[in-house]
Amino acid sequence: MRTLKIDHIGIAVKSIEEARKLYEDILGLRYEGSETVAEQKVTTAFFPIGDTEIELLESTDPDGPIAKFIEKRGEGIQHIAFRVDDIEKALEELKKQGIQLIDEKPRIGAGGARIAFLHPKATGGVLIELCERK
Repeated sequence: MRTLKIDHIGIAVKSIEEARKLYEDILGLRYEGSETVAEQKVTTAFFPIGDTEIELLESTDPDGPIAKFIEKRGEGIQHIAFRVDDIEKALEELKKQGIQLIDEKPRIGAGGARIAFLHPKATGGVLIELCERK
């Protein structure tokens, strides 16, 4: 597996519009727009910073994973995403090493990226996303 960089840091928020004030007005980051990923019950908003991005995540459903995360832990960092060169190969290698996966096959995430999550039980409590972009 070849990890290329930190692709983005996902932050769970109750309201993207409210959170934008911090990232745009106070931190001076540029808002790139939002996108709803219906399959994941989430709306995302990206703010590039250097060679990575901040991804705000707002639930579109009270039973969605982001709503459940906020209910349990409050707003804050939900995951860290690492860009890999070949997500299928990465998942295969991790599975062989006995790493517990949430996604055994990649799925499509925001911006058309191919993504897969590793289970926090296998990663010291950190939800890790693998991300492949062409």
